[in-house]
Amino acid sequence: MNVAIDKSSRIPIYDQIKEQVKGNIHAGRLHTGDQLPTIRELAVELSVNFNTVALAYRDLANEGVIITERGKGTFVASTPGEEQMHEIRREMLNGLVNNLLHESERLGYAPEEVWKTLAEQMKKRYGKTEKPSNEHP
Repeated sequence: MNVAIDKSSRIPIYDQIKEQVKGNIHAGRLHTGDQLPTIRELAVELSVNFNTVALAYRDLANEGVIITERGKGTFVASTPGEEQMHEIRREMLNGLVNNLLHESERLGYAPEEVWKTLAEQMKKRYGKTEKPSNEHP
């Protein structure tokens, strides 16, 4: 499982862990029944306190995202269907874009500056700025 945290972020580490576990599920990298690292393993891997990972796992369990079977491990409880997954991913992306727009507006950037910078970053990362043909509409 791919989880990377930003210790300088204002987002609490346990929230970063939770969102990345969900993100891995929504991206199709984790499926129903896949085993997650133990709390201790993930804490060591991320160099964070054991209790931080335990809190993230407890919240994920309370949300029904994961289940823990004593003596066996922690597993992905279930994954949404394709249509629901597409909607979840779209909502997450809309949230990210809204956060970007809100923060850039708060900092005084003009919409044209934001658009130009986004296009430049897309070109740097993906080599183009137009919509890929294999993406959802």
